[in-house]
Amino acid sequence: MPKPNKGNGKAPEKVCHPYSRKAAYLAGEEIRLKKKNRSNKDKATRLSGIGEKLMWFQENLDTEKTAFTKIDACYIVERYLQRFEPELEQIELVNGIKGRQGRLHGAREAVVKQTMERELEQYKNVGFEIPDIINAKNLKTFREWTGDVKKLPNIKLRKVFKKDLETKNEEDDKPEDADDDDDNKDDEDDLDDDQLDEDVLMSDLL
Repeated sequence: MPKPNKGNGKAPEKVCHPYSRKAAYLAGEEIRLKKKNRSNKDKATRLSGIGEKLMWFQENLDTEKTAFTKIDACYIVERYLQRFEPELEQIELVNGIKGRQGRLHGAREAVVKQTMERELEQYKNVGFEIPDIINAKNLKTFREWTGDVKKLPNIKLRKVFKKDLETKNEEDDKPEDADDDDDNKDDEDDLDDDQLDEDVLMSDLL
């Protein structure tokens, strides 16, 4: 007489009661993992945004200069703040075509203008952060950066103020030596999460 089929010998998996402590734990773990993944994605987006900003400065620095002053930094920042002007002019040109109904690229235009206003406000008041190109040592580190976002914490930042341009003096026209690095800790910052949040507030829209 054949023996009854007992299967593979494994006990059937128990169904977790929806109101049990185990179910609550599993649900909590799932929420935690989702938050972690979302946080990692947000951080990657922020790093990408700040990386693009720093790459702009690296690509637009005068390669012939080995040192920059505060006045130089102000001029570079003002060029950065105007980087969207050609795009806005193009949008205005497209929307100025006679007979066109409705406004094209309105959402993009609004985001760009809001970004420009926010950055200009920073420059006028709390200072606009850029890579420290005034200190020779930090400038060298920045020039050697290859665009790897993992290396961003190695780049020193410095706040540049519009008032530095309006009240310039002889000291503002002098670059800093590498030995001056420790004397300017108040003006420099490491790249942290708070700064990333501020600088790329709308990086996912731009």
